[in-house]
Amino acid sequence: MEENNKNKTPPKMARLAWPKAKYGLYLAMFIIITILLILYKDLIL
Repeated sequence: MEENNKNKTPPKMARLAWPKAKYGLYLAMFIIITILLILYKDLIL
């Protein structure tokens, strides 16, 4: 029972997890878009 409580994320950690996940998602989308633009530029040229 005590181990399960220790594994749960504290309230402070839970609050910080969401913004990091959002920024990671935006960063991943930005990287994918930039790579696609570079590939399309190479195909166009």
